[in-house]
Amino acid sequence: MNTKNYTAAVLVKFIMFAALGIFMFFVPVTMNGVNSIPLDHMVNVIKKIPNYFTVFGVSIFLGGIAYSFFSGTWKKTTSSKVFFILKLTGIIFMTMYLTGNGPDRFMEDDMLPFIWDKIMVPVATIVPVGSIFLAFITNFGLMEFFGVLLEKVMRPIWKTPGRSAVDAVASFVGSYSLALLITNRVYLGKKYTAKEATIIATGFSTVSATFMVIVANALGIMNHWLLYFTLTAVITFIVTAITARIYPLSKMPDKYVDGTPRCVEKQKPITLSRALSEGMEAFHAAPGVGKVVFDNFINGFRMSLNIAPSILAIGMLGLIIAEYTPVFSVIGYIFYPFTVLTQTPDALLSAKAVSTSIAEMMLPAAFVVDTPVITRFMVGIVSVSEILFFSASIPCIMGTAIPLTIKDYIIIWIERVILSILIAMPILHLIF
Repeated sequence: MNTKNYTAAVLVKFIMFAALGIFMFFVPVTMNGVNSIPLDHMVNVIKKIPNYFTVFGVSIFLGGIAYSFFSGTWKKTTSSKVFFILKLTGIIFMTMYLTGNGPDRFMEDDMLPFIWDKIMVPVATIVPVGSIFLAFITNFGLMEFFGVLLEKVMRPIWKTPGRSAVDAVASFVGSYSLALLITNRVYLGKKYTAKEATIIATGFSTVSATFMVIVANALGIMNHWLLYFTLTAVITFIVTAITARIYPLSKMPDKYVDGTPRCVEKQKPITLSRALSEGMEAFHAAPGVGKVVFDNFINGFRMSLNIAPSILAIGMLGLIIAEYTPVFSVIGYIFYPFTVLTQTPDALLSAKAVSTSIAEMMLPAAFVVDTPVITRFMVGIVSVSEILFFSASIPCIMGTAIPLTIKDYIIIWIERVILSILIAMPILHLIF
C-alpha cells in the first residue's frame, strides 16, 4: 500500500499520534528538578493526591484478590492456585502497613514500606495510566513503522521482530511494567509468537534508567554513571541474544496466541517509504482513538489487578526469606564457581549478593557496599541484567498472557546471572 493514497491531513495525523506516543514514553523532560519521561511525571502528580498510597493501595490490592477469585483465573493451573494462596498472605502485610503494628524489622523503610510505597502502588498506578497513551505506540502504526526499519537487526540477533525494539527502549527509558504491557498487547494482537513474547519479556523488560540511578547511588558508583549505564545495557542485550538460543526459550512454541504458526514472509527491501507505508496501513485499519484508548485502559487496569497482590505478598515474603533464612546463602553457591573463575574480589559474598536478586533487584546492593568498586560494578550490572525477580517483574509477567512457568523463570534467571558475571567481569578487569 502506498502512502500516496492518503491525504496530507491523514499523514499529519499519523505523525502527530506517533509523536505523542514517543514523547510520553521516550523523551525525558525536567520538572521540579526531576528528569524523567512525561508519563512518569504524570504518575508522580497522581501519587501526590492526599492519602493516595493508602486508599488506592488498599483498593487495588483487595480488588485484585476479588478479581482473581470471581474471574476464576486462580484455579486455571496449579501455579495459579499456589500464587493465589500466596496473594492471600498479602492481607496480613496490608494490615500491618495500615495499622503500623508488626515486627519492628518489617516496618523499617527497606521492608514493608519499600514494597508498598516504592513498588506496588507506583507499578499499579503507572500500568493503567500508561495504557492510555500506549495506544499511540501500539495501535496507530508506529510499531509497524519501526518494525520494517529494524527487522534485519532484531531478527538475526535476538530472534524477535523489528517492532520489539520499541519494547526494549520502553523498558530502559520507562519501566518494565510498561514494556510488558506493550509485549502483552502485541502478543494478544497476534503480532508476536509465544517464543518471541517470552524472549522479549525475559530479555528486554528490565528496570528503567531511573531505577538504575537508584542502584548506582546505593553502590556508590554514580561518579561512573555513563560507564555503568552503557555496560549494563550492552551486557543485558548480549545475554538476551544468548538465552534466546538455549533452553527453555529455544523450546518455546513459535506460534501465535491462537495456535497458528509464525508466518515467515518473503523479505522485502527495507526502505523509509515501505516503513511509512506499512505504518500508514496499520493507522488506517485502527478503530477510533476513543475506543482504542478505552480498551487499552481497561486492559491495563486488569493487569494492575493481577499484579498488585502478587507484588505485595511475594515481594515481602522474598525480603523475609532473605532477612531470616540461609536460603539465598545456599543459592549463592550456584554462582560461587563463576565469581571465583572470573576473579571477582569477595567472590563468596558477591555470589550470595547476586543470589538475592531473584527476590528483589535492589537487594544485592545492600550486601556489597563496602567491597571494591569492581565488585560493586559487577553486582550493579547483574542486578539489572538478570531481569527476573519475584517482588515485581515476575508477578507482572504472570499478570499477562505470556506463557511462562515458575520453572522457566528460575532457569532463565540462573542463566542470566551466570552469563552476566562471565561477560561483565573480564570487561571490568580491563577497566579497573
